[in-house]
Amino acid sequence: MIWPALSERPSLGIIGFGAFGRLIAAHLRDFTRIYATDESPMADAPAGVTLTDLAEVCACDIVVLAVPVSELGPICREIAPLLRLGALVLDVGSVKVEPARIMEAALPGHVSVIATHPMFGPQSIKHGTRGLKLVLCPIRGGGERRMAAFLRKALGLRIIRATPEEHDREAAFTQGLTHLIARALLPLEAPRRITTRSFDLLWEAVSMVRHDAAGVTAAIESSNPYATGARQAFFAEMDALRRELG
Repeated sequence: MIWPALSERPSLGIIGFGAFGRLIAAHLRDFTRIYATDESPMADAPAGVTLTDLAEVCACDIVVLAVPVSELGPICREIAPLLRLGALVLDVGSVKVEPARIMEAALPGHVSVIATHPMFGPQSIKHGTRGLKLVLCPIRGGGERRMAAFLRKALGLRIIRATPEEHDREAAFTQGLTHLIARALLPLEAPRRITTRSFDLLWEAVSMVRHDAAGVTAAIESSNPYATGARQAFFAEMDALRRELG
């Protein structure tokens, strides 16, 4: 089992049942039998989700690692002996080079591995998934074509296939600079009444990332090997603009 046909209901395990783990469950529970676990106590089980232990989650057909990048290595080493033959393992982190390396090295050869990055979160998904982007980085074992077909048909997602390096190089600008600008703007006294449409769109972008977990911002700015270069290029342009404007 690599990914379900719409008529099938395979088991899907989620390791890390925070905001994004719950988001995954909410949108896939009609297509899969979902099992979830988290290191923190979980009091409530959303409809269609069974809260259980790590071993049962790892026995699923598909296992999603919805944990911070900083925790991926220890988690992969812990689950390696628990994964079933032929399982598919995915991460959903904001960077891809390091997670891809970790998963390929730590997970057993009898499982397929795809690094993924949903380019959305709780703030940007409020109006549904149709048209939103998800990046697939095939690592080992194939299956990404069937997975892409399912996600397009079931959720209306736009699938982008890339290598981990291609992902991180582009995301260092498109995501890294967005978070950087948001961090710079948020402490300022931003006007709310006399605004242009362009400012409204800028502030909308800032608002969409302002509630991201601290681990997300840390991964985007620190774990992406291309983020430093993107920041330096941006700062150089700002320095040039400061000299021009005085």
